[in-house]
Amino acid sequence: MSFKDLNLNKPILRAVTEQGYDNPTLVQEKTIPLVLAKRDVITSAQTGTGKTAAFALPILQLLFDKQDAEKGGKKIKALIVSPTRELAIQIHENFKTYSKYTNLRTGLVFGGTSIEPQKDILKKGVDILIATPGRLLDLHKQDFINLTYIETLVLDEADLMLDMGFIDDVRKIERLCPETKQTLLFSATIPHKVEHLANTILNNPERIEVTPNNATSKNLGQLLYYVPKKNKIALCLHLLRNTIKGNIIIFRRTKYGVDKLEKTLLKNGYKADGIHGDKSQSDRQIALNRFKKGEVHILIATDVAARGIDVDNLDAVVNFDLPNIPETYVHRIGRTARAGKGGIAYAFCSADEKTYIKDIQKLINLQLDIIEDHPYPLDPKAKPIVHKTPGKSKHRKGRKSQASKKKKKRWY
Repeated sequence: MSFKDLNLNKPILRAVTEQGYDNPTLVQEKTIPLVLAKRDVITSAQTGTGKTAAFALPILQLLFDKQDAEKGGKKIKALIVSPTRELAIQIHENFKTYSKYTNLRTGLVFGGTSIEPQKDILKKGVDILIATPGRLLDLHKQDFINLTYIETLVLDEADLMLDMGFIDDVRKIERLCPETKQTLLFSATIPHKVEHLANTILNNPERIEVTPNNATSKNLGQLLYYVPKKNKIALCLHLLRNTIKGNIIIFRRTKYGVDKLEKTLLKNGYKADGIHGDKSQSDRQIALNRFKKGEVHILIATDVAARGIDVDNLDAVVNFDLPNIPETYVHRIGRTARAGKGGIAYAFCSADEKTYIKDIQKLINLQLDIIEDHPYPLDPKAKPIVHKTPGKSKHRKGRKSQASKKKKKRWY
């Protein structure tokens, strides 16, 4: 099947062809006809499957076909809600690329930056708005955004949106849109909370599962290293010196972990950048652009900051900290070994992460290859360190009087 078979108009086909797209991906082939038919859709699709074009192209087609009949200023008719700034920017860039030969205007609003320039964009009028939930509601409250003309609402990366605590915002946004709207929900995974959301806001949706939650590429090697937590950084340096080459994404659980590893790698002469929620928008964009251009070869990230980032020619993914949700592991490693190319995923497992490995291997129905020949093996008898909450003291007598004495000694 070609894009021409999807009944897209000439301006959109021209833009698609210029991007080097010949044939639609599976998610595009399945989703585009349903969106054009104005059906509600819930799609499970991971980064790299082409899902942005799967909703962007038909939305542009539907709006293009009726724009000549519109009178007065432009009104927002399509709204795409994204959980992070990086994703919103990426989606906006795609919409601009695909709509370059139309008169449709797209707008972008997100938090963490000045709101005034975004107000100016909205005053001029846009057909399509890409937004993060918080900034969208702020601008709506200030009467700069009117959602009463929305024809299509897209919730992208819904599982991440809910993980980040946006459920109330999402429901409020959905209620602000007309009941007659078309709703499209895209999610890398479909946990129970996403399923519940879909059941309450979508109308008899068509379901598309392009990449099952447990699927991993046949060209992907998955290696498991059991290592004490205190030796993970040393193991990472050892592998970077001797084994891991090329463009690499390293996943850490916390912002502090990202910063710590970034500093260590820089001290050891590696070209590395880190991204997480506490870094400024400009710093995160600079880091991503440097990585995509090959100016740095190692990107260290939290799951939230890296979600939706599509990078070509990624050679390896390192799970420095294992995720406690097994589907997240599949989503991480799915960034490499694409389009018939090979890739390797490394997993560092400390004693307290053994249950995570069991859950991951159960989900993917595969035993990871254990690498025992490395300098920092984990003692098979090692048990996770449990930090007990201090219990009540047996020596309760005299506590009150001691506290009183201490209080009397205080001075101000």
